[in-house]
Amino acid sequence: MPPPSVPEEYWIHITTGTHVVQICMFLMTEARFFPGRLVQTSPPRRQGSNAPGNYALIDLDLSRYDQIAQRFSLEQAEGVAFLKSGIATSNPAFNTMIDEIERVAIKSKAPLLLMGPTGAGKSFLARRVYALKKARHQVTGKFVELNCATLHGDGAGSTLFGHVKGAFTGATTDRPGLLRSAHRGVLFLDEIGELGPDEQAMLLQAVEEKRFLPMGSDHEVHSDFQLIAGTNRDLSDDVVNGRFREDLYARINLWTYVLPGLAQRPEDIAPNLAFLLAQHAAEHGSKVRFNREARERFMAFATSDEAPWTGNFRDLAAAVTRMATLASDASIGESVVEAEIGRLRQLWRHHQPPHGKENEQCEANLAALGIGAIDLFDGAQLELVLRVCRQSKSLSDAGRKLFAVSRDAKSKPNDADRLKKYLARFGLDWEKVA
Repeated sequence: MPPPSVPEEYWIHITTGTHVVQICMFLMTEARFFPGRLVQTSPPRRQGSNAPGNYALIDLDLSRYDQIAQRFSLEQAEGVAFLKSGIATSNPAFNTMIDEIERVAIKSKAPLLLMGPTGAGKSFLARRVYALKKARHQVTGKFVELNCATLHGDGAGSTLFGHVKGAFTGATTDRPGLLRSAHRGVLFLDEIGELGPDEQAMLLQAVEEKRFLPMGSDHEVHSDFQLIAGTNRDLSDDVVNGRFREDLYARINLWTYVLPGLAQRPEDIAPNLAFLLAQHAAEHGSKVRFNREARERFMAFATSDEAPWTGNFRDLAAAVTRMATLASDASIGESVVEAEIGRLRQLWRHHQPPHGKENEQCEANLAALGIGAIDLFDGAQLELVLRVCRQSKSLSDAGRKLFAVSRDAKSKPNDADRLKKYLARFGLDWEKVA
């Protein structure tokens, strides 16, 4: 046996055998389960010749094979487009997130946690993840969905984990429960933060061990499902306040994605508008379009500060349905758009700050720092600077964010010094505002 300092090189030779064995040997070597390189041998080219055969080492670096690399790249692009339902979204942060979700969905069976406001598309995305995995033959079971906010009392445990006959009053028959219904499929639990402590403990065991006790039963049952959880709350706050189990949160927090609301993705309103109109056409058998002026008016409103989109895509879908229904001769005109804008303003009236309240709040924030009356222009600018400072790690970090464009025109930019002098105009320093 050679000394440890001498490197060893292994060659793996696939000889005769079934095709299944050969394929398994190839795949295990390719995946580096076997620390060696494949060697391929072949007999002499002339039959009956006494000449020796040939051998060659097989290069398993798939990145060198352009066609294979292109195929994998195309499959990933198709998977991403599938998750987005073909909607050509252009928000960089959202697209980056969907790219990663596609890779995770294909390679992992670990839980996914989708966070975001109501109507941001958590349920829709969970369904697309399931459909993608099913198309790739990674799941054979069903997609099972439940909003945990609808669970109450004893019915919560029975709905999730099932029960046996006689487990409680009214349990006249056995019930399998949703976890067993999702066997070899995907279980989507929306608003998971609404689960009670008992259900959280049972769910943790079911996720980790794939087994649990139905209510009233002494025998465990098995269910191999992938969990996708959704919430519009910050579960880390619930953990701190004792409303959510820390161990369950740690278990479902491996892959966490925050879906931005529609107001945070103004560049994606146009493609989603087109998608919803196409969806309406498919459901009703007739196309409806905006005329040019009407579309420009709606988009100007939809992407402005007037539109908080508190219901996110549900609000947008409802608006499209109303405008398409009221369209004359399959054309949405300006009068229909103006009427819809009025409806949306009425819908969001409680979410709009009263006139002048922003100015009052700005003055109050600056007064708390000892700054007296200043022009609204200077006050608004200063408040924005203070907000960036509080979100930054250091004076230099804040300066780089605030002067990101103008600093390129300077040969020796000193962002920290520029910010320090700006704050000093108002009698402020970094320690006071950070």
